Amino acid sequence: MPIPIQPFQFPDLKTNHQLYIKREDLIHPNISGNKYWKMKYNLLKAQELNCKTLITFGGAMSNHIYATAACGFENNFNTIAIIRGEEIANGWHDNLTLKQAHQWGMKFYFVPRSEYRLKEKSPLIQSILKDIPNHYLIPEGGTNALAVKGASEILSKETKSFNVITTAVGTGGTISGLLKGSAKHQHILGFPALKNAEFLKTEILKLTEKTNFDLILDYHFGGYAKVKTNLIQFINDFFQLNKILLDPIYTGKMMYGLYEMLKNGLISDKKKILAIHTGGLQGIHEMNKILIKNKKTLILTNL
Repeated sequence: MPIPIQPFQFPDLKTNHQLYIKREDLIHPNISGNKYWKMKYNLLKAQELNCKTLITFGGAMSNHIYATAACGFENNFNTIAIIRGEEIANGWHDNLTLKQAHQWGMKFYFVPRSEYRLKEKSPLIQSILKDIPNHYLIPEGGTNALAVKGASEILSKETKSFNVITTAVGTGGTISGLLKGSAKHQHILGFPALKNAEFLKTEILKLTEKTNFDLILDYHFGGYAKVKTNLIQFINDFFQLNKILLDPIYTGKMMYGLYEMLKNGLISDKKKILAIHTGGLQGIHEMNKILIKNKKTLILTNL
């Protein structure tokens, strides 16, 4: 289906830029945003190889885990996730992301964080993989060459008129795809959700030869899956003004960063800017549980 490209405004900001958002969050009810595109060619490859099981990695709030489970359910694959951290092994039923993934048939292996960091070198993880025949392995976050190919299709003839394109950055696959699909006159701004994400530039340049991008490193809000009160208030104000939900892990941080850059005059005047909404809205539920526990302002989901 055609993905809407909608104009939007920032709260309390007047600008002579033209601001639009590409609503990739609407592309599919369960495989939303960039995950749809990153999975597209990986699924085709798994089918070509006649693999029966998809195996991947992620944390307890991972959009990628959620999307992989949904892809498997809809395309007749078994799905297995190797989850970072043993501490959630007995409490995952209370986690909406993992609970829904399980309902779609996904099985979990909870591994210590020390083993998870090693991945390819971990004897524990390698023994898990060895015991599962005929599987197709998808990297953490879904980032590989096939994911980049898919993500390049986020951009099309409908996006050619934009000068600046902004996206959240996790593992670097989506921004690499956007670079691949970008025109010569377009510049990509990537906003990592991770703290100390300078290394991502090297990772991105492994996936694309294009260099028409910058990483904006100042809007991680403490790191992956961490938020602050000003971010939550911004997401709520944006929702009330534009009737568009933003997730707090990725797109919310990217939009806050773009707002700050425009407010501080860091983007030259009269640009036509396209922000990519990368979905992941199911993560709001888990974040609100944390916010309730800490007696903080909640993310609004209804007006």
